[in-house]
Amino acid sequence: MSTRDKYQSLIDLANGSDISNLEVREDGDVLHVSGTASGEAAKQKLWDEANRIDPDMRSGDLVLNIGGGDAGGGEGDTYTIKSGDTLSKIGKQFGVSWQDIHEANKDEIKDPDKIFPGQTIRIPRK
Repeated sequence: MSTRDKYQSLIDLANGSDISNLEVREDGDVLHVSGTASGEAAKQKLWDEANRIDPDMRSGDLVLNIGGGDAGGGEGDTYTIKSGDTLSKIGKQFGVSWQDIHEANKDEIKDPDKIFPGQTIRIPRK
């Protein structure tokens, strides 16, 4: 089964949602899905589907980078976690503490020592 086949329901959902500038491409064994959501609900549906397909997100075969959808408008940046990243390393890159990143993503990151490649997190403003 190809990565595209594995995530076809996610691709179909993205095509049927309010996602602009949708781009789906395969890079080796990794599927990259990116675009801009019209609202938080559209963005959350895609994350819910990704979690349904790969609940632990351990396979590292999906990079889901859907921007927009922030109700507060401009509450910070988003970052897609890469292999070898830690919250501390990401924090240094953006000039914020790992604790602030964890607090901004506590709904997504239960344990700050367990983050996964392909996971998209919010980076709070300084």
